[in-house]
Amino acid sequence: MGLLVEGTWHDKWYDTEKSKGRFIREQSSFRNQITRDGSSGFSAEPGRYHLYVSYACPWAHRTLIFRVLKNLEEAISVSVVDIYMGSDGWSFSEEDGAIPDFVNNKKFLHEIYTKEKSDYTGRVTVPVLWDKQKQTIVNNESSEIILMFNSEFSCTDDSIDYYPQEQREEIDEVNDFVYKNINNGVYKAGFSTSQEAYEEAFTNLFNALDKIENTLKQQRYLIGDQITIADWRLFVTLIRFDVVYVGHFKCNLRRLEDYPNISNYVRELYQIPGIAETVNFTHIKRHYYESHKAINPTGVVPKGPEVDFTTPHNRS
Repeated sequence: MGLLVEGTWHDKWYDTEKSKGRFIREQSSFRNQITRDGSSGFSAEPGRYHLYVSYACPWAHRTLIFRVLKNLEEAISVSVVDIYMGSDGWSFSEEDGAIPDFVNNKKFLHEIYTKEKSDYTGRVTVPVLWDKQKQTIVNNESSEIILMFNSEFSCTDDSIDYYPQEQREEIDEVNDFVYKNINNGVYKAGFSTSQEAYEEAFTNLFNALDKIENTLKQQRYLIGDQITIADWRLFVTLIRFDVVYVGHFKCNLRRLEDYPNISNYVRELYQIPGIAETVNFTHIKRHYYESHKAINPTGVVPKGPEVDFTTPHNRS
């Protein structure tokens, strides 16, 4: 973990001293929008944009999923950072399925941030959506990138709108609940540095999972009978739950498999064509256990658990 201070890289873990041991996530810095008509200054043109991601990161995983769902693989190129995040932050390599930075030819992701803004101050995170034409960062907020991918490119598969106008209020409410308690909730538990902060996040997390389990007992998806953006935002956390969050982040009251409706729901989403290819458990496990030295100083990666999301589900 690290951050840039006025363009200079510092290898620094999250500071939780002032927040009584609680992990507080910073807001994303770059929030420009790609629009179909180009009115934003960033026109939705195939081949113009490049996506920097990590297979390990759930926030970046969202963007890979929508790149597949909306058939944007040829329209938006991608680089995948190395599994290990060391003292220089995210780096580029060709090891273990990583894809180097063939657009800007940089070695470290923080160099992309300083290429955009030489005196940038803040965390260096994935995903990053880069404009090859203007040589600038468009956006590094995953929730906004997936909305752009969903609706702004004319070359996309428009057969399914994952953020339909008539359901947006309900979707936004679910997204807010899931983000606070589950997406970010696992990090609040895992990155906490006091018992009080950990137990608070832990309790909220499992209360939320219990609520989701009850919802999925009554309906197929989070918003009724159609898959929406809310399902995919939840999926990226659930797919990592038993593999890393139960052990590494101490979220161990129950496993995913202890929730019959949630576990079948995750298997259904995983089995949608193209989704399994966005899930790389080698990157997920090794990144968390090897890179988070503050949590796992030995860097030893557990052999288990065995997970198989290809088994039949009962959601139909």
